[in-house]
Amino acid sequence: MALSIATHDGPFHADDVMAVALLKTFVDPEATVDRSRDPARWDAADVVVDVGGVFDAEARRFDHHQAAYTGSRSSAGMVLDWLEPRLEPSLARSLREGVVDYLDDVDNGRLAPDPRVPCFPRIVSALAETGETREELDRAFARAVDVGRAFLEGLVAGDRRVREAEAIVVAAMDEARGASRNVLFLDDYVSWKAPYFAHGGEGHPTSFVLFPGLDGSWRIVAIPPVEGSFAQKQPLPEAWAGLTDADLEAVTGIPGAVFCHRNRFIAVFKTREGALKALDDNGLLRR
Repeated sequence: MALSIATHDGPFHADDVMAVALLKTFVDPEATVDRSRDPARWDAADVVVDVGGVFDAEARRFDHHQAAYTGSRSSAGMVLDWLEPRLEPSLARSLREGVVDYLDDVDNGRLAPDPRVPCFPRIVSALAETGETREELDRAFARAVDVGRAFLEGLVAGDRRVREAEAIVVAAMDEARGASRNVLFLDDYVSWKAPYFAHGGEGHPTSFVLFPGLDGSWRIVAIPPVEGSFAQKQPLPEAWAGLTDADLEAVTGIPGAVFCHRNRFIAVFKTREGALKALDDNGLLRR
């Protein structure tokens, strides 16, 4: 039988939406949701979130509104704590630091969302505004849960890609260091930044990474000095900035040059050989 989840009806917030989205993503995608103020219906559910006045992870009751609870979690944080042992450590950390800690802080009044940023609490709040009657609010809640699940599924996919890329990136970093080369060579399109910086990328001697795009082109990317920075350890040549096609071919001397961003952090070439020659001919490749 499908997991049954109970929560309160009426207006909703990001924490109860995310609590249900977490359960439907990581426990049972077919789980049913009963939104009600009837304690008998709560008692009949497998999991109760954000209502009921009880926090008991073993009994799968996750409310944080009662005076007896003195912790810092919202219902979403409580559910993630319960789920964490069954998740990949890197994914659990990403969910905690990148999503749920923020929801906990907002829901418990420790932080106000920036009105200029369309964060998850503001998205949920906007969806809640589409409902006035109980039935409309139930439908809006279901839409918000779907948004939350899509968000979580993207984070799961991203975490998986990073973990799959780790061995590839570390091996390429070791190879570049051994060759005293400042360019990281990757033969596949992989999520390289997180593992690169997790394994000493800030102090690594590489300044550029050469890898294929999904469209068959090849990219030279200038590596940032730290993860998340918009700067580069070494930018691409100023003469390339903002050029495309024939204009970039003329400057680089490479047939098949396609594009260089005006901020000089990425250049695209039709072939690996062309991209490598552009690096070498323009004094960007040390070996």
